[in-house]
Amino acid sequence: MKPKLFMDIHVIQTVPPSCLNRDDTGSPKTAVYGGARRARVSSQSWKRAMRLMFNEHLDVSELSYRTLKIFDLVADKILEKSSEYTREDALVMAKEMLKKAKVEPSKKDADKSEALFFLSDKQAENLASLALEGLDDKETTKAVVQTLKANNGVDLALFGRMVASNPDINCDASAQVAHAISTHRIENEYDYFTAVDDLSTEEHAGAGMIGTVEYNSATLYRYATVAVHELFVQLSKDSSALERALREFIRAFVLSMPSGKQNTFAAHTLPYAVMVSLRSDRPLNLVDAFEKPIKSTEGFTLPSAEEFAKHAMKSYSEFCTKPVSSYTVGEFLPELGKKLNLDELLIEAVKDTVERIMS
Repeated sequence: MKPKLFMDIHVIQTVPPSCLNRDDTGSPKTAVYGGARRARVSSQSWKRAMRLMFNEHLDVSELSYRTLKIFDLVADKILEKSSEYTREDALVMAKEMLKKAKVEPSKKDADKSEALFFLSDKQAENLASLALEGLDDKETTKAVVQTLKANNGVDLALFGRMVASNPDINCDASAQVAHAISTHRIENEYDYFTAVDDLSTEEHAGAGMIGTVEYNSATLYRYATVAVHELFVQLSKDSSALERALREFIRAFVLSMPSGKQNTFAAHTLPYAVMVSLRSDRPLNLVDAFEKPIKSTEGFTLPSAEEFAKHAMKSYSEFCTKPVSSYTVGEFLPELGKKLNLDELLIEAVKDTVERIMS
C-alpha cells in the first residue's frame, strides 16, 4: 500500500455583517450544529472563489474550464491549429471527438453538453490535435479516453470530475472542503433600506424603492484537506506541478472570499488564525471544538482560537497522533506548530510536503 500524506488547513476568520452565500430565498445560509443556529458558507461557494483566485497566480495552461460549452472550447483549439476549417466544421469535429468518450450534445441545445463538464486547457488542446490527426474509430476512442484521463488541470485534479455517462473519464477529487460554520450561535438580521429617485419632484419626495436585505456576522471555522499522495498521481507525478498546486490551494483557501452581496457589505477580512498540518494517518476536521457554541460579550475570535487549540491538543493525546509537521499563522496557536507569516508558510510548508511525498 502506498504511503499516505494529508495536508489539513484550518482557518478561524471573523466576517463582518454580510451575506456571502444565500439560499433560494435570498437569506444567508445557516446550519444547526450543537443545537444552535450557525452562520454557514457552502463549500461550493468558497471553492468557486478559490478557482477565481487560481486565475491570478497560475497560467491558463495549468487550469480547467467547467462549462456547457466544451464543444466550442475544443473547436477554438482546432481553429488555432488549422485555418483549413470553418467554425461549423470545427464544431462538428469537436462533437465527434467528445462523442467517443460518451459526452453527448444536449437534446435542448446541440451546441452545449448535457451537463457541466470539467475540461483542462491541455485536454482541450490534445482533443483538437486528435481531431486533426484523423485516426480510425477504434484508435480514436482509445486516444480520446486516454487524453481525458491525463493532463489534468490543477483545479480539475483538486476538485474532481464526475461523468455519469462514462465513469472511465472520471477524476477523483484530491481535495475536500468543508462548509464553513460560525463558532457561535447567530441570529439573522434585516437591513431596511430606501433608495431615492434623483429626478423626483418635491411633490413626490418619497423613496423610489424600499426593500430589505438579510444578513449576519460571524466568526467562522473553515477546514479543507488535500490527499497529497492522490494529487501527486493526478498531476502525473510532476513534483513542480504538485508544488504549485499546493501553494495556490493554500493561498486561495486562506485569502479568497465569496462574492455574495459584497457591493453592499464589503466583507473583505483576513483570517485571524491559520494552521496547516501534515498527517500520515488520516485527515482531521476539528470543527467539534465548537459543538458547544462559544459564548462571549467581548468578541469570538480569541475564545474560538483558544478553544480550537485546546481541542486539537486533546485530540492528539487521546484519539490520534500529532501531525508529522505543523505550521501556524497568527499569534494565537503557538503550541500547535511553527509560527510563520503567510508568505513563509507558502514556501516552507509546501517544500516540506513535496519532500515527504518524494522520499
